[in-house]
Amino acid sequence: MWRYGERIRIKLRVVNPNADVRWKQRFQNFDRAFVLLRQALENGPSALNPLEKEGSVQRFEYCFELAWKTVKDYLEHGGFVFSTATPRQVLKDAFAVKVLGDGQVWIDMLDHRNLLSHNHSAAGFERALESIHTRYLPALEQLHEFLTRESLK
Repeated sequence: MWRYGERIRIKLRVVNPNADVRWKQRFQNFDRAFVLLRQALENGPSALNPLEKEGSVQRFEYCFELAWKTVKDYLEHGGFVFSTATPRQVLKDAFAVKVLGDGQVWIDMLDHRNLLSHNHSAAGFERALESIHTRYLPALEQLHEFLTRESLK
């Protein structure tokens, strides 16, 4: 029995009233970034001038960052608990639960994003831009379609 002056230990579960909305809010940002990236690359990288290429790579980096964070928020909303919430771990777990279709493309995307931050060679930049157009944009499109369907539920 509790007596006045004694400490009471109560375990409280903090409920975030915006938890349901968080992944959807982040998805709105991902949606805008993805649409702009897709629009920039609709005629292929060869149609872009050097400044547009730079902008497209920057847009890809931003889009990728929003993609993995949106996936993380989406999975957490569904009750998934990450042991570590690094981009690589989130991508692996998202592939395991079939949110992402091709896990290797997403790991390659992460590695390319990291490489772009440290390597500034012209040849590497062109290869990255080609990979963004041919491999990563379709994977981002697949995720975009999946999250669009989920956001309408």
